[in-house]
Amino acid sequence: MHNQGIGSWPVRRAGLSPGRTAFIHDGTPVTYAAVHERSVRLASRLRAAGVEPGDRVAYLGANHPSFAETMFATHMLGGVFVPLNFRLTAPELDYVLGHSGAYALIHAPECAVGSLTAKPPVVVSLSEYEPWLASGDFAPLDTPVSRDDPAFILYTSGTTGRPKGAVLTHANIIWNTLNLMVGLDIASDEVTLISAPLFHVAALNQTLLPTFLKGGCSVIMPGWDVDTAYDLIAEHRVTWMFGVTTMFAAFAQSPRWADADLSSLRNLMSGGAPIPGALIRTYQERGLVFCQGYGLTETSPGATWLEAAESTDRAGTAGLPCFFTDVRLVRADSTDTGPGERGEVLIKGPNVSPGYWDDPEATAAAFSEGGWFHSGDIATRDEDGYVTIVDRVKDMYISGGENVYPAEIEAALFGHPAIAGCAVIGVPDEKWGQVGRAFFTLRPGMHASPDELRSFLAGRLARYKIPARFDETDSLPRTGSGKVQKQKLRELPLPPQG
Repeated sequence: MHNQGIGSWPVRRAGLSPGRTAFIHDGTPVTYAAVHERSVRLASRLRAAGVEPGDRVAYLGANHPSFAETMFATHMLGGVFVPLNFRLTAPELDYVLGHSGAYALIHAPECAVGSLTAKPPVVVSLSEYEPWLASGDFAPLDTPVSRDDPAFILYTSGTTGRPKGAVLTHANIIWNTLNLMVGLDIASDEVTLISAPLFHVAALNQTLLPTFLKGGCSVIMPGWDVDTAYDLIAEHRVTWMFGVTTMFAAFAQSPRWADADLSSLRNLMSGGAPIPGALIRTYQERGLVFCQGYGLTETSPGATWLEAAESTDRAGTAGLPCFFTDVRLVRADSTDTGPGERGEVLIKGPNVSPGYWDDPEATAAAFSEGGWFHSGDIATRDEDGYVTIVDRVKDMYISGGENVYPAEIEAALFGHPAIAGCAVIGVPDEKWGQVGRAFFTLRPGMHASPDELRSFLAGRLARYKIPARFDETDSLPRTGSGKVQKQKLRELPLPPQG
């Protein structure tokens, strides 16, 4: 085939297992043969609408099989797929659509696009998607696509400033999938619960695409819901799921946790922000295999991985560098750190993005000599090479001359039985320069005062690490991938402490 990219996957997979179920959504199964035919018809329709190789096609909406069909159709045409965060406001969407130069947009009807000023030439609502797709031809498509061609533009969270569009090539995705398959025993009978948003790199590249490549079944949830997750696990005997701290915490805090049949689950996988050790132990005590990895949008995302065999003894670490990826921890002068010493994580490998879309300055700033990508994350490495993520460089603050890493405080605070979620930031202080301010949410029916939380932390953290302020809140602002938007917390005023 001339198409060496992801656009060739549906025809290859349909040839191997046409009758096997690729997706289940809202109780409806879709076979691999159907995914192939529907993607080809959609590609034909997009081509008739003017989409050419290199054009960007955007998708805006909750998790749905049409997301995957649009992605495959775009790649069949040699286009670049731009998945959009459906939680963005109209001005934010305008920026992303304008910056990417999207030629086409397929969107869910509940996503208001009427007020957009940067509308692409082709805009299709899912309310008219089925007849639009059906009007396309089901004829062979084999557009020349190189593995080094751009496949995705994934816009980073934009927690500070404008979001950047990380370019991922077809080769980036293929190598990331190989890395994951070396570290995780993905099987052809996998039943994967897709509950995190597919516009986020982890749900897309760490669950849906590897499952598709192996010929497994992806059970697609529109969005995370604890009770629905329990129902789908029971109904479809789910074997594999990915989540972030908030998702796994809510799942374990459900009244169904104690008695639910979770015996089908072979692997639970987490990435992104560090998972508190107390939460990992909760799952391990339930007899579940909980593996943590580390990566970023720009690394497709896998950079390190903790294999199942080490998931108990090394719980809390992010594991070792992925098979085809190199990782360094460096000091400010770019020299390598020693065991136990904190340093910035640098990553190099065939899974690493070539740079940011239409942003040469950001690309140049992100890479150093030799092609090493600067993550902006701080980590330590033990004598055996296992990496533990400490925090973001930008989240660290200095109190009385001491470096304070909020993630350490958050992990300790999360061990309190009343805490459902928490985030710590540094705020100005006349005496110490900066002190900690902790925001927390409580589990239903539970209570914890600031004094109680201080006492709880007193035996677990050095005094200078204990936040000076504790503020209870109903919810924490989060990005579409579930990360706390600390910049929004920093913008909040400091009311008098009660």
